[in-house]
Amino acid sequence: MQTFPSLYRGFLDCSLKTYHHDGLRGFYHGTVPALLANAAENAVLFACYGTCQQVTSRVFGLENVSDLSDLQNALAGTLASVFSSLVLCPTELVKCRMQAVREMRTVGKVCPLSHSSTWSVVRNILKTDGPQGLFQGMTSTWLREVPGYFFFFGGYEISRTLFTKPGQSKDELDAIPLLISGGVGGSAFWLAVYPIDSVKSRIQVLSMTGKQSGFFRTMLCIIRTEGVPALYAGLIPTVLRAFPSNGALFLSYEWIRRTLLNHTSTG
Repeated sequence: MQTFPSLYRGFLDCSLKTYHHDGLRGFYHGTVPALLANAAENAVLFACYGTCQQVTSRVFGLENVSDLSDLQNALAGTLASVFSSLVLCPTELVKCRMQAVREMRTVGKVCPLSHSSTWSVVRNILKTDGPQGLFQGMTSTWLREVPGYFFFFGGYEISRTLFTKPGQSKDELDAIPLLISGGVGGSAFWLAVYPIDSVKSRIQVLSMTGKQSGFFRTMLCIIRTEGVPALYAGLIPTVLRAFPSNGALFLSYEWIRRTLLNHTSTG
């Protein structure tokens, strides 16, 4: 829907056409690189987040990470996203290409892939562009991730603060507030930077046919030829996906963090 908005009238139409052409299997194109992208990104993101919190606390002259405000935590998340983007870009490139192979053929674009398996996509990229080809869309990824994670962690921390009762610590919140706070953070991320992601997807998918213009030229071309609404194609399913997935992500993160801290303190 992001890269070929003219092919679909909306989320339901896209779902029905995907099922008609590819069956249930069509909904799972790009699953392997998507799993790798999420696992690698979140591993690096949360590993760096703690370190970035420590750096942020020193910059602001605070003694402990627990003294960071919600906005200062958001800044730490922004800094951590610089590093997580490095592992996210290649896996998202493969995922986007795998998901858009049929649409590329439908609109008459030259598509070098006969099979859209993970390895065939990676092999084609390495053959045509070398290892650096895996980082096509890196600038767009940074432009999305760096501001996006300010809203991601900011939304999460502010939401947790609102759920915290007087005299209670945010670390004492139960599962439901954590789930909701994580969902708010994930939704805030996509609502803030979705147009940037649309441009990134265009660049990564259409790079199958050759080198693309940079981020700003691509964005201006979309606005000029298709209008601003094209930058928001696919927003609703993205937010519907983001709320539960990021709620579960933050709940898992907090439970694992608390378990490790309790284990360390008792050890």
